[in-house]
Amino acid sequence: MFIGGSVLANKLRHYARRKRAERLRATAMAWPFPADAKARLLLISQPERIPQSQIFPFHHYASDLRLLYGAEVREADVWDVLAGAEVAAKEATVVAFQTPFDISDADLHRLIDRIHINHPGARIACLDWFAPTDLRNAERMDPLVDVYIKKHLLRDRSAYDKARLGDTNLTDYFDRRYCIDEPEHRFPIPPGFFDKLLLGPSFLTAPLILPTLLESPPPAGPRPIDLHTRFAVDGTPWYQAMRGEAEAALDRLDGLTMVREGTASLSRFMAEMRRSKICFSPFGYGEVCWRDYEAVTNGAVLLKPDMGHVETAPDIFVPWETYVPIRWDLDDFEETVRRLCADERLRTRIARQSFAVLHDWLKSDNFARTMAPLFA
Repeated sequence: MFIGGSVLANKLRHYARRKRAERLRATAMAWPFPADAKARLLLISQPERIPQSQIFPFHHYASDLRLLYGAEVREADVWDVLAGAEVAAKEATVVAFQTPFDISDADLHRLIDRIHINHPGARIACLDWFAPTDLRNAERMDPLVDVYIKKHLLRDRSAYDKARLGDTNLTDYFDRRYCIDEPEHRFPIPPGFFDKLLLGPSFLTAPLILPTLLESPPPAGPRPIDLHTRFAVDGTPWYQAMRGEAEAALDRLDGLTMVREGTASLSRFMAEMRRSKICFSPFGYGEVCWRDYEAVTNGAVLLKPDMGHVETAPDIFVPWETYVPIRWDLDDFEETVRRLCADERLRTRIARQSFAVLHDWLKSDNFARTMAPLFA
């Protein structure tokens, strides 16, 4: 199939999956809880793409949550709750809420007050959908929540309580590397907060990704693109310097077929990825990126700065088993790319194993079991 046919097929597939996610959300927002529900989980969510990747699995695995915990799932929009609008589902036993990245203390406490009024005695959880691995909200969330769900975490928990240039471990490293002057920040971790911390899944549960991972692996076939490398460069000073260094590393490669300049629709981006041997995924404002999972769904080997410091569930960052790590300074970038391009058997093994890890996790009831602390 020509890439144009693949793009059209992707558009139709993505449209159908978006509509399904929208219907599930609309239904969950329209109905009250059944009177006989043993557990009643209300998700207070944001409607945007990234936050909804964290919400969608609650609807997709609603039958598992009902079977394991007797839980019924409903949803409300965070902006409606903050505005005091009427919400269909009341008297939840568990409320899991999302917030804007920069929510003020006043809005946060107004949200919590409304939760207590409408759902007295409910167990309360925060769904942190943010990109960085930091826990910047730990101190102010600690007295407000029983559970704090994060999509990825630093393996070394002691690293959280350190002062850093900028506000994340990435800003600290790249500010120092590029001699960028930023103020120092430290986000205190209250005693016992780690006991509330729960590692949830990342982008694999997004409405456009999860269904693909439940299917068969991408079929074997020609992959004429050696390296897929579409990524933005403009941003904050450290981000621009980091991505600029990645661009410079690409400039030094010759003799390879690459896709790099300009932007593309998601449908085209995914069609290109399915024809690529390798996907290079530099860090973004956090370590974990959409393209990490988009590469796996399309059978491209994920090439990424070393992720040994990050904990994810399920773990697709196992070196040379489910992804290929490179140094943060990219000194081994060209050598690693050429090794992968020359070894089809290695690429096939890594691509298949990474797909299998995500496929097997999603085919099970692992999501529902991971969420057990919500219903404790």
